[in-house]
Amino acid sequence: MARARHPRYHDNRRELTDLMRDPWAIACQSTSSLAIIHTGTGTISSTTSPSVDTTPDNRFLCEVVACHAALGIPRDYALTRSLPLETPPPFWIEDGVDLQGRPVRLAPEASRAFRALVDAARDAGFVPVVVSSYRSLAHQARLVRQALDRGQPLEGVLRRIAPPGFSEHHSGRAVDLSVAGEREPLTEAFEDTAFYRWLGERAGGFGFRLSYPRNNRAGFIYEPWHWAYRADPTA
Repeated sequence: MARARHPRYHDNRRELTDLMRDPWAIACQSTSSLAIIHTGTGTISSTTSPSVDTTPDNRFLCEVVACHAALGIPRDYALTRSLPLETPPPFWIEDGVDLQGRPVRLAPEASRAFRALVDAARDAGFVPVVVSSYRSLAHQARLVRQALDRGQPLEGVLRRIAPPGFSEHHSGRAVDLSVAGEREPLTEAFEDTAFYRWLGERAGGFGFRLSYPRNNRAGFIYEPWHWAYRADPTA
């Protein structure tokens, strides 16, 4: 991962306020504004138009509801899989770029822990690469839509791609990892790398854990590359 000498703070509130300017978000807004989704941690109800309610948090909630309706995701889908809503932090830190040249964005506490993890990995002889960090709601919705447009059934898509609003990548705590020179990132082959074994032994000491092991309760596929920061390791 290319490293910035000085991490840069990024205020997320403006991006949330401008969420509706995204073409996909506008498409989501065109759906019914009266909707409810039941989640693993509660119920989200949208009864006002996102164009009227401009509070960033409320816009995010409205967009989750609208995107699910636009994508045909059942209202109780998150509840059946015990998925918590993953809201973006008010600001994050940009530190370096990912495999595709996008800024690596993490919530402040996760960023500090991740920089320490990367430094330790480098000391052990590894060159960590971030494949993906923060993802916006619209980005997540596009991933689902693109898979559906390729003719893949919704149930299968949502085993590989979290529904918008419920991806750990929204929270600024998650990173998809690889190492320099890996030919096929984001495949189960990552578990055969020495870096994966190192993560299994050391990542917990920095607050990171594997989110989706085999047969995880969320019903996602096995993702040995996906690690998320937890301030409370029991959370």
